[in-house]
Amino acid sequence: QVHLVESGGGLVQAGGSLRLSCAASGRIFSIYGMGWYRQAPGKQRELVAGITSSGIINYADTVKGRFTISGDNAKITVYLQMNSLKPEDTAVYYCNAGRLGVHYWGQGTQVTVSS
Repeated sequence: QVHLVESGGGLVQAGGSLRLSCAASGRIFSIYGMGWYRQAPGKQRELVAGITSSGIINYADTVKGRFTISGDNAKITVYLQMNSLKPEDTAVYYCNAGRLGVHYWGQGTQVTVSS
């Protein structure tokens, strides 16, 4: 099992910034990638950004240039720096980790961007 604990969500005005953190514990060896997904009310969960253990990064088109994902291999932690936030970024953000063909999820953290 891999346990993921997220932190850093909250309420921010449009144009503001937030930084999300996700710390992994448990059977962390062989994690090949971690990432952030989000789910807005009435919408499907979607990938925001991901990073592999070798440092390959990808972003959703909607967040490119505004969000930055980074990882700390020593702490097995992944971060999501979110700048220039928009009301449409409002969602529950979930951390995800992939290991041996299994995906693990955090409990989610609410991000609300007011206009």
